[in-house]
Amino acid sequence: MKSLVIIFVICLSCCAYGEDNKPAKAIAVLGFSDKVFGNVTFSQPSCHEAVFIQIAIVGLTPGKHGFHVHEKGDLSGGCVSTGGHYNPDKLKHGAREDSDRHVGDLGNVVADQTGTVSTSYSDNVITLFGSRSIIGRAIVVHAAEDDLGRTDHPDSHKTGNAGGRLACGIIGILEPSDVDWPCTSGSSHLGLASVLLLVIAVISFRF
Repeated sequence: MKSLVIIFVICLSCCAYGEDNKPAKAIAVLGFSDKVFGNVTFSQPSCHEAVFIQIAIVGLTPGKHGFHVHEKGDLSGGCVSTGGHYNPDKLKHGAREDSDRHVGDLGNVVADQTGTVSTSYSDNVITLFGSRSIIGRAIVVHAAEDDLGRTDHPDSHKTGNAGGRLACGIIGILEPSDVDWPCTSGSSHLGLASVLLLVIAVISFRF
């Protein structure tokens, strides 16, 4: 009997682990501009892994442009309706690599001489899961370079003094995760499995 219980516990553990490793994908289609267009895609394998970001934009002026997640997915008044940078921790504005930064601080994208951006990287601060998910918020591309909070300009620690908003798009679900959405600390399946494992362990020792 105990052997069967042990086998069942192992199988359940494997299922619980697998449930927490289904990728979620999201996309923002950039618009609200006569010249600037593009797509930004996000992929996250599980709650506790980095988000992989792929960026493709055309129509920009060559050089650096501020690139952020803004707090609202509201385009009713154009890009201005998206509010400020997504900043649930009320921190100062910073670079993507900084530990002290807005969640939405993704630094700059760099357009080549044709005005095109084609790049990708991973970010460990944003997430597609839980109460801090960027799903339903907005991506905004700015007219000027984000100074990353490094200058004496009065807006440096708030917005990076990145200028006007050239293009924006709501971040929507591209491929839903197989994990219950949203998950907070691992999937709900994993939490349920942990409880079941505890109950089974108690029963097995009683018999």
